[in-house]
Amino acid sequence: MSWPLMIVLAAGSYGLKVLGVTTLGSVVERRLGPLVSLLPAVLFSALIVVMTFETAGELVLDARVVGVGVGALAVWRKAPLLVVVLAAMSVTSALRFLT
Repeated sequence: MSWPLMIVLAAGSYGLKVLGVTTLGSVVERRLGPLVSLLPAVLFSALIVVMTFETAGELVLDARVVGVGVGALAVWRKAPLLVVVLAAMSVTSALRFLT
């Protein structure tokens, strides 16, 4: 991709953002405010799913799936973040070592 195209795309993206804020800001805020607040969680969840179940465009079920499951279980049990990360990491590395 060339630099002029990148600059045009960046300017267009910024222009659309400014246009949305200036002209539709109050309308969108009232109607879509509750949905917009959920977007970061939804996007992060989608990223986790893609990184867990996909490798090179194919569905893969390996140690990552079990590690994410253990992490989700630890979150559900309201464990501290460090415990969640260490539990998921430990289970994933142990399964990778065994296979």
